[in-house]
Amino acid sequence: MSNGNTVVLVGNVTRDPELSYTPSGIAKAAFGLAVNRRWQNRQTQDWEENVSFFDVVCWRELAENASESLPKGTRVIVTGRLDQRSWETPDGEHRYKVEITADELGPSLRWATMQVVKNDRREPESGRERGQAEGTQQRRNPQETQSHRYHYEDEGAPMHYDDHEEPF
Repeated sequence: MSNGNTVVLVGNVTRDPELSYTPSGIAKAAFGLAVNRRWQNRQTQDWEENVSFFDVVCWRELAENASESLPKGTRVIVTGRLDQRSWETPDGEHRYKVEITADELGPSLRWATMQVVKNDRREPESGRERGQAEGTQQRRNPQETQSHRYHYEDEGAPMHYDDHEEPF
């Protein structure tokens, strides 16, 4: 990330990621994110809340992993950049949209726990190679990929991992 265009958001997924593929077979996932801000009004002592909604887009392996891992309601941390898209409607109107292009995604552990399952490194494969029609969703079969489970102690160091695999 460069040019000062970096954003970090923590919020809840508002819709399941929609996985699709470009004509060249690159995976793309898009989902909504709600970011809540809550504060106490000093004059009334009432709690007030404001919610901002963002569209998040991710690509390639991150897109496939997000589509498998982030159901609606999941609290996540998104790191990425702001991107603006523009298009013209059939009526000739110009439209613009700012969305977050994610570089990294992860669960928020503030109110939850997690278990990390590491995917084997794999060559990028296109949706077309898997018999995938463009724009449709497909989830990888868990039996297709051997997973390695990592367990962490309080110090944050791995307790064990396969010697031929590099830790996170």
